[in-house]
Amino acid sequence: MGLFWRRKTGDQFVTLGLNEPDIKKPADHAQPAVETPAAGSKPIESRKEVVPEPLESQPVITGGGPSPIPVERKVPSPKSLEEPLAPGAERRAPAQKPVPSRSPFATSVLGLNLSIEELQAQEAALEQEFSARFRRAVAATRESLSDKLDTVFAGRKQIDDELLDQLEEVLIAADIGVPTTLEILETVRRGVARKQINDLDALKQAIKNELLDILQASERQGVASETSVPVDVIPYVMMIVGVNGVGKTTTIGKLAQRIKAEGNDVLICAADTFRAAASDQLAIWAERTGVPLIQQKQGTDPAAVLFDSLKAARARGSDVLIVDTAGRLHTKSNLMAELDKMKRVAAREVEGAPHETLLVVDAVTGQNGLEQARQFLKVAGVTGIVLTKLDGTAKGGIAVAIAKELGLPIRYAGIGEKVDDLVVFDAKQYVEGLFGN
Repeated sequence: MGLFWRRKTGDQFVTLGLNEPDIKKPADHAQPAVETPAAGSKPIESRKEVVPEPLESQPVITGGGPSPIPVERKVPSPKSLEEPLAPGAERRAPAQKPVPSRSPFATSVLGLNLSIEELQAQEAALEQEFSARFRRAVAATRESLSDKLDTVFAGRKQIDDELLDQLEEVLIAADIGVPTTLEILETVRRGVARKQINDLDALKQAIKNELLDILQASERQGVASETSVPVDVIPYVMMIVGVNGVGKTTTIGKLAQRIKAEGNDVLICAADTFRAAASDQLAIWAERTGVPLIQQKQGTDPAAVLFDSLKAARARGSDVLIVDTAGRLHTKSNLMAELDKMKRVAAREVEGAPHETLLVVDAVTGQNGLEQARQFLKVAGVTGIVLTKLDGTAKGGIAVAIAKELGLPIRYAGIGEKVDDLVVFDAKQYVEGLFGN
């Protein structure tokens, strides 16, 4: 899964300047030439520049009184500590302790004290950890899908219409969706007719390939990566939308934490002034993650809060601005109009903003979440999906349904309650996790 946030500029990387060429001093810093007076002319007296003497600054004493002067203690010389040798014995040189290759105190946040092999090992271990957690998150869906497939395939030696009918029920039960399921089965039937799918292993592989193709095809639309925006456009504005209760505030906190942890300056805009407790909940996450929060009193125009946040982000040179919005139901047209106004304000202040509009969908809601996505797509210009609570449902197939029917990429997935339990959605890891491979 690699890095969480890949949008980096050149000046965000540390350079030691070891291989840089020497910079010659400019000619204007050379010593001025002294003019010699002509013959018979009086010498010109040189004017000395008067330099004010520095003022004696008095030291400011902080804390307690001054530290006592250390008393020197006489330490006996090594010769006086040596034991007398027996007659005829030779004195041996003291054994030298091995010098450690790296001081135990040599630590570095940037990993400068580590070798390339150690850094690669750490990155590999981190990716394996996230991959294992991602697989555990889809365990419930895997039990619903893969185990039922094994039950359907048990005792069968050939693929017939009865098996395909049972396969259809299994896929629909996983919330993959009726249209997507029918398309997958149509591909399977063509493969069976052409003798390309002859056994159950080939059938399962064909289903995996279809699911992976659907998820990867959705990445060609919307915003599949933050690297699509030029690095000189800052701040990168992310607008988070979704109904109340889907984990929108938690997602914002986790996003801020993960992006900040990779050396980016993050700012949060609390533009949800419709709900009383929204700013309070967001303030808790901002304090927990150490990210500044711009907020105003309840009832303030959300577009005004966003305007102030954009000004603050540009003044402090923030890399990312995450904008919280009210929990808009797709039946509230006035709230949708407010969202459209906020997008116009953002576009006027920052080129191309908002660069991403992420819809937070609760995986537990299943097909209802798909209907929410359809409504938001009409007015909010959703560019990607954040699928939360993926670890708490057996209907994780909704990711495939969203990718197929809406053509929107799944950007992030919530796989737990911890602050770092938000990962970049990996289509291959998802499909492999569903089938237990």
